[in-house]
Amino acid sequence: MLDYGDSYRETDGWAKASVWTRRHHEEHHVPDTTSFLIVGGGLEGLAIAYSLAERGETDVLVLERDTLCSGMTAKSSGVVRCHYGTPSLAAMSWYGIDVFTRATELFDDDMSFRQCGYVVGVGENNVKPLEATIAMMQGLGITTDFIDHDTMADLWPGLHLDDFALFAYEPLGGRGEAYMTGMAFAATARKMGVTIRQGTKVTELLTNEQGAVYGVTVADGSQIHADHVILANGPWAPTLAAGVGVDLDVKAQRAQLVLVDQGVPTPEVPVLSDLAGLQYICREPNGELLVGNSDHQAPEFVDPDKYVNRADESAIEKNIVKLGHRLPDMPDPRITSSYVGAYDVTPDYNPIIGPSPVDGLFLATGFSGHGFKISPAVGKLVADLLLEGKTTLPNVNADDFRYSRFAEGDLLFSLHPYEGAGEMR
Repeated sequence: MLDYGDSYRETDGWAKASVWTRRHHEEHHVPDTTSFLIVGGGLEGLAIAYSLAERGETDVLVLERDTLCSGMTAKSSGVVRCHYGTPSLAAMSWYGIDVFTRATELFDDDMSFRQCGYVVGVGENNVKPLEATIAMMQGLGITTDFIDHDTMADLWPGLHLDDFALFAYEPLGGRGEAYMTGMAFAATARKMGVTIRQGTKVTELLTNEQGAVYGVTVADGSQIHADHVILANGPWAPTLAAGVGVDLDVKAQRAQLVLVDQGVPTPEVPVLSDLAGLQYICREPNGELLVGNSDHQAPEFVDPDKYVNRADESAIEKNIVKLGHRLPDMPDPRITSSYVGAYDVTPDYNPIIGPSPVDGLFLATGFSGHGFKISPAVGKLVADLLLEGKTTLPNVNADDFRYSRFAEGDLLFSLHPYEGAGEMR
């Protein structure tokens, strides 16, 4: 039986991160003109800034309403996987793994990436989708293959495996740290000449007589003119977009996570996507287990500024029952913490990346839980589209992420959906 402990504490990684960033808060003047203005200093906005600068476009301004990476990025579980039923997403994740493994070379920072591997386990009902997905991934050149129960038992001793029918393993997957990744993008972009301003909330998009966006108004009433405005501010993007007549169906979906101490340190093990139990389990650097939900059949949408940063008792109970089934021999388990994040989700649980119907406005939002692992590819994709109108990312179809797909009724779904797992695959 899991011990709840005396109390729950909120995880404090992002709180410490915010303190650090505030101590290094810029007090410099915000420029009044720029070529590229990025709204949102989270992981995607900073990846875009870095990618533009890497291409020689350094007249870039990033505006963050609070502190860098303090929104959706701060709550990311940091899973790195290529296991998607959508070829473009799988290919973007594969590109991301290459960047993460070369992070020290590219950014002089390892981004806290741990290549511990990633495993998907399914029951009999999902064997065919797993087989089809692995065949598709292998066709894209992604390193993945099936493993048997004995191999899985070696990779993670102590797991109850009887209700699994098949496993697939990505040895190059693992875990990263979204805050550290975002800050590495930011530091490198700054060195290249990008300007980043925190505590600068964008309140309005500016349009000319022809209706094109040409800049923004910020909270102090000042205006900044730009050739291109990129909305990369997650669930806060729809309010700004609505002001210029762009309907962005992006909502904040609550995600509840629990941290558990098994009673003994957990050795390095792969991330487990347990599609038989509809959960995912990750080992934290301190040896605790992070347990999240993979059942998204009843999503809870919230105000991204007002949701409670603690898991509900009912969600905690569900998570610990699932974990107890999967790890029945934990010697002295207790919950050390719970917390809540939010995904910025679209109707098909895939991002919107591309030009908006309004000239001068570019969209990069609605990442639906995929954003961390694909962030390096997002940066390149956006830079490609802004500068050339097409992308050179291997096996990525930029049209998959176009804004117009919703009005066209051509939503982007997995080619091989898993029963019970919702659309985050």
